[in-house]
Amino acid sequence: MTRVRTMCPMNCHPTLCGMLVDVEDGRLVGVAGDPDNPDSRGFLCVRGHASREIVGNAARLLHPLVRARRDGAWQPATWDDALDLIAARLRAAGAEAVGVWAGHGVFANNYGTRVASQLLRRFANLWGCQWWNPTMICWGLGGFGLGLTGVLEVNTKEDLGAHAGLILLWGANLASQPNTARHLTAARRRGARVVTLDVRETEAAAQSDEVVLVRPGSDAALALALMHVIVAEGRWDREFVAGHTLGFDALRAHVASHTPDWAAPITGVPAERIVALARLYATTRPAMIVLGGSSMHKGANGWTAGRAIGCLPALTGNVGVPGGGLGPRHGAAVHGQGLASIAAEERRGPGPWIPNQMPRITESMRDGRLRAMLLFGTDMLSSFADARRVAEGLARQDLVVAYDLFLNDTARRFADVVLPATAWLEEIGCKSTNTHLYLMPQALEAPGQTRPIAWVLRELARRLGVADFFPWARDTDALDAILDHPATGHATVAALAAEGGLRALRVSHVAHPDLRFPTPSGRIEFYSERAKELGLPPLPVHEPAADSPYPLSLRQGRTLTHFHGFYDHGRALPTLAKADPEPALWISPADAAGRGIADGGPIRIVNERGAMAARAHVTVRIPAGTVWMRDGWSGLNDLTAGEAAIPDAAVDVFGFSGGQAQFEARVQVEAS
Repeated sequence: MTRVRTMCPMNCHPTLCGMLVDVEDGRLVGVAGDPDNPDSRGFLCVRGHASREIVGNAARLLHPLVRARRDGAWQPATWDDALDLIAARLRAAGAEAVGVWAGHGVFANNYGTRVASQLLRRFANLWGCQWWNPTMICWGLGGFGLGLTGVLEVNTKEDLGAHAGLILLWGANLASQPNTARHLTAARRRGARVVTLDVRETEAAAQSDEVVLVRPGSDAALALALMHVIVAEGRWDREFVAGHTLGFDALRAHVASHTPDWAAPITGVPAERIVALARLYATTRPAMIVLGGSSMHKGANGWTAGRAIGCLPALTGNVGVPGGGLGPRHGAAVHGQGLASIAAEERRGPGPWIPNQMPRITESMRDGRLRAMLLFGTDMLSSFADARRVAEGLARQDLVVAYDLFLNDTARRFADVVLPATAWLEEIGCKSTNTHLYLMPQALEAPGQTRPIAWVLRELARRLGVADFFPWARDTDALDAILDHPATGHATVAALAAEGGLRALRVSHVAHPDLRFPTPSGRIEFYSERAKELGLPPLPVHEPAADSPYPLSLRQGRTLTHFHGFYDHGRALPTLAKADPEPALWISPADAAGRGIADGGPIRIVNERGAMAARAHVTVRIPAGTVWMRDGWSGLNDLTAGEAAIPDAAVDVFGFSGGQAQFEARVQVEAS
């Protein structure tokens, strides 16, 4: 039996977990946490343990499949026939009418190093088709708000554990980064205080000294009220504000009216509790905010939360110091972290490019600007808002191709061609956390006719006449080119293998240590002229959601039994499917009683856009007026709004896409 050191194929960035894989006679016989992995120290959650069920799974796609009609039966095809068919349809559509969209399913072996993403972008740039930045689906909108303020970098989880005196887990439930919990516990042992702020009592509540329940969409209002108290009581850091920020006088005048009494009915947090929290944050040094990476930014005006919360560390001087600033966040980088690019951005000429904006993609599928969609490791119906309009757009495509490990709802309903992908042990890969780089060696032969994404794109590029798509002799050469960066010490695959498969990154554990910020002024901007030029408020604001006849605010998020859309949202893996067998809606006892709903009983969730069936989970861990469900279930995004959250001109300001649609949903819940 051979033991191989690798990484878990779930993408719980920024932590990620080390994994030891046992292989015997070419078969996977076991997985376990790696005690020598400096990020995870042997930890492996239920998702990681379930990953062994990917290999040898009876539902696994092992051969290319085609069908003549979308309601017809799948027929096996050779790779040549499938790729020839795809290439012919793409040429007929024309490059500018072809869209390339990727999800976490192709990043399972390279999250943090973005090999698959760079190859897809290179293909799109060289051939001239549409490509959109996957960050719009997740953390990009919150990052946009933080970027306007100027605090995009994060401190590491190790810094949190060693130095933070106060930790605000603001919308961060740790299901997305379970390895942070160990450092949270270490901080508490040192005497640090932990406060969770969320729309429900999450898994993080058990590790907190205090839990503050906030009404959905009111986080910016709470942040403004905290700033009011800090300024009104003279608790701001005068030296830091004077030396490293812009627009304090305008902010001071602005927050004068945003009192705790103003915020209390908006947020559901009593005024006296807002005052106490503001004083705690302003007087505890250092204080760190761990901000939710995705879910808290999905409602109407969700980016405004990041914009307002990002002002708090600057106001109190908690920036550029150990234990302060913003803590680890999904998708965020630490100071000095980076990679080289092979995406050939300079080769992308002017064209009718559809913006990196989720609703614009939906519109373009519906109005004919897009005629073919290449979907790599993604389930668009579960990840895009307003899924009914997305379905209408997919139905109008001349060609939909799905490359994945398992069928998902989008592929079942709309794909014309399905291409079988390799899994994480069946190709070489490389992952990166905020602090370390990890090699993922190939440990198994690829089963059936599965192929890695680099091979698929090379073959497609050859058929389309893109001669210089892959100028490297080996797949590892492309990876070496991406790793050729000071942050990695100019690592190579060979060097990583010689070093036991891991290397510490040359980065700072403290964000913005040079006190330079990605704003036009180089300072943290309480007042943003750039925001004003983009048609957005120059100061942080709370913008209330539109009135709705539906009484309950629906939010969605992550759990430890599920992460992203790959593996058919975990339903293809028996352990995860058993742990989470059907959609369950968290609802308060008061809201349930008033509707005749019993715990575990069947319900319908309805609004003007659609309806879905679920089971009720009646719990005191969610306040009246709010309901919550794990994301990814079929039908959930039939209920969400889908309007643009920010202007098209704003989505790419920071080099990643903030073009997420609003996942806003007001609903009624009925017993069924």
